[in-house]
Amino acid sequence: MFDNLNDRLQGIAKRLRGQGRLTEDNIRDTLREVRMALLEADVALPVVKAFVEDVKQRAMGAEVMKSLTPGQAFVKIVKDELVRTMGEENDGLNLKVRPPAVVMVAGLQGSGKTTSVAKLGRYLRERDSRKVAVVSCDVYRPAAIDQLERLAGEVGVTFIPSHSGEDPVKIAENAVNHARTHHFDVLLVDTAGRLHVDEAMMDEVSRLNAAVEPVETLFVVDSMTGQDAANTAKAFNDALPLTGVVLTKTDGDARGGAALSIRHITGKPIKFLGVGEKTDALEPFHPDRVASRILGMGDVLSLVEEVERSVDKDQAEKLADKFKKGKGFDLDDLREQMQQITKLGGMGGLMDKLPGMGQMAEQAKGQMDEKSVRRQIAIINSMTAVERRKPDVINGSRKRRIAQGSGVQVQDVNRLLKQHKQMQKMMKQFKKGGMKKLMRQFGGQMPPGGGMPPGMGM
Repeated sequence: MFDNLNDRLQGIAKRLRGQGRLTEDNIRDTLREVRMALLEADVALPVVKAFVEDVKQRAMGAEVMKSLTPGQAFVKIVKDELVRTMGEENDGLNLKVRPPAVVMVAGLQGSGKTTSVAKLGRYLRERDSRKVAVVSCDVYRPAAIDQLERLAGEVGVTFIPSHSGEDPVKIAENAVNHARTHHFDVLLVDTAGRLHVDEAMMDEVSRLNAAVEPVETLFVVDSMTGQDAANTAKAFNDALPLTGVVLTKTDGDARGGAALSIRHITGKPIKFLGVGEKTDALEPFHPDRVASRILGMGDVLSLVEEVERSVDKDQAEKLADKFKKGKGFDLDDLREQMQQITKLGGMGGLMDKLPGMGQMAEQAKGQMDEKSVRRQIAIINSMTAVERRKPDVINGSRKRRIAQGSGVQVQDVNRLLKQHKQMQKMMKQFKKGGMKKLMRQFGGQMPPGGGMPPGMGM
């Protein structure tokens, strides 16, 4: 998300940092570029106007015009305004009520509502240690109830049965009673969607809301719809007492206009981002961290949290020990590193959170996408234990066997072995001269083969 806006604003920031002073003329020119960047990101026009005007008022102030580093001061103003527009800070779920805390989820059909319910259930169970139940009140869409039952089993939460012939309000009331008597901490209520906003749907979700009195009423909206996402959120907010928004499919939205528009238009915070199809692909929305990533400043806090959740500590320590010694890095270690990086959202996702890595992150996405990583892991899995420990024994006939076993060409096996050798050399470079020397050697670009230093980010 925000790829286009990220590129534009980083370019503006880079030019400004090189200027010794700011004048009204170059501030005006810069604001015109900021305005175009926001419009291209599909940010709603009223939001763009308010954003640019607020930045202009602050940028024309004495603290910027007389600053020793006016370019950096201007960039800080843009960042602060991005944070303010998106909601200042993370606004988590309010679950401090007598259990069960009822969370109702509403939205249009196809927005990812049912999947978001499952993701939220997994999030609350794994990260907050809550006992979670889910129920579907969607009695209209074929297989909607079956879908939620399957997802509930996948994420390890309790599914409360419902049937297509029942009244949705009755289903919700029965589910609340079940959750209360069985001592659940949280009940997630999935409601029916429509292809567009209509009176019948609004009336039903309003009746459901009145019947179960949820502590949280979340609106799920597809970020790919851009400005329409904010407008649809406003329509639901007018009909329901919304407490927050879940923005889905953000991994496929390069513009990010919805994230910058929703808070301003509805007054409701974005609470979560859906960042992929898997059931663990749900992140709390932190406006300050997102603003930092837009401006190429990285998001180290999110990366640290991700590492703590995803990385096997024992394996990382063993790899780091080999890394320090500069020897012993075999193909088992390379496979382990690939698997760890995949857990962190891939190489591009990992580097996107590191400050100043914008261009390298793009290279990483191109060279180390999920498909190529899976292929490389399959190649290593097709080797014997001896071959993984001692790659030098792999001759021509072994390469043909490995290629056949993993469904690739011999050239792919050669490429992997070459990458492994390069990474061994990189380890020795690290041991001799450290990261700065290595980065100078590669001119700030991705090392050949797309590989990363073993244990980086671990």
